Amino acid sequence: MGRNKSDLIVFVGKRLLQLLPVVLGVIVITFFFTHVAVQNPCAVWAGAHATADQVQACILRFGLNRPLTDQFWRYLTTLLSGDWGANPRGGVPVLLSISSAFPATLELVLASLFIMTVIGIPLGVVAANGAGRWADHLVRVFYLSGWATPTYLGAVVLAIAVGPAIGLPTKGDFTTKPPFYGPTHMSVLDALWALDFPAVGDALLHLVLPASALALLNLGIATRMTRTSMLEVLPLDFVKTARMKGLSDFVVLYKHALRNSLISTVTILGITAGVLLSGTVVIETIFQWPGIGAYAYDAITGYNFPGTIAVVIVFAVAVVISNLLSDVLYGILDPRVEWR
Repeated sequence: MGRNKSDLIVFVGKRLLQLLPVVLGVIVITFFFTHVAVQNPCAVWAGAHATADQVQACILRFGLNRPLTDQFWRYLTTLLSGDWGANPRGGVPVLLSISSAFPATLELVLASLFIMTVIGIPLGVVAANGAGRWADHLVRVFYLSGWATPTYLGAVVLAIAVGPAIGLPTKGDFTTKPPFYGPTHMSVLDALWALDFPAVGDALLHLVLPASALALLNLGIATRMTRTSMLEVLPLDFVKTARMKGLSDFVVLYKHALRNSLISTVTILGITAGVLLSGTVVIETIFQWPGIGAYAYDAITGYNFPGTIAVVIVFAVAVVISNLLSDVLYGILDPRVEWR
């Protein structure tokens, strides 16, 4: 079945157009929820010791005395002009905060995906090769335990018990150099950019615990998908032929069987990348990682309405884009799939 680049361009274009109503819906829901849930945010924005006149001045300044629909249209037109607003407490532009924090979160998500890949896929192979036996049951208990463990609980255990016990840093306070001091705002890449190898090691050590905590909940996805795909491939003739040739189990499993069963696993990992972003709010807060998750927590607890709406927009777009990339990758890996 022939395909060309125009098919891919049309497919991507349609999916991006579908993103517009998603983003609009997210904006509407988040805007009205934040503005209805908090009756008088100026009581917080003006400060604990603000007078009644100062609170009233704040209300007039931000137009909170206007009808809610007027406030929404004012915000929407401002957003469409490229102005994402500013933190009412301090006046820091939201877009500046988001652009500074997102790369750190992206680094954390990529590190988490790496852990899910190097641990989850081999575990899935082991489980499939020993299907129905003790190894399979043991792997299943491991990944189901990860699924059943709340994100905050796993993070707290790693931060309080595991980190200090093995000497890993539990907070984002880098000791070698200030974090994210280079052009990418990603600690490892910035350190590599500066050829500062002690800082590279320091950055990697700081990534271990938060990335592991983020990966723990979703590790079972890679394991289970790999196991399922391997069970479909192992009975096939080409695998039996490889075994008959006297090849080792390692070569049969990882060179022949795994290569032909990774399509589903790879695409699922792509989808998971967007889902992982939602877990960064808890993880970054616990480990004090300077990313968009920690910014989201501060925005919500500080009644930073523009910041809260912006974070939700970023999360929604990330989920849609990760799903789009997974569909494209699936089509590339399996030519039989049509882009529709």
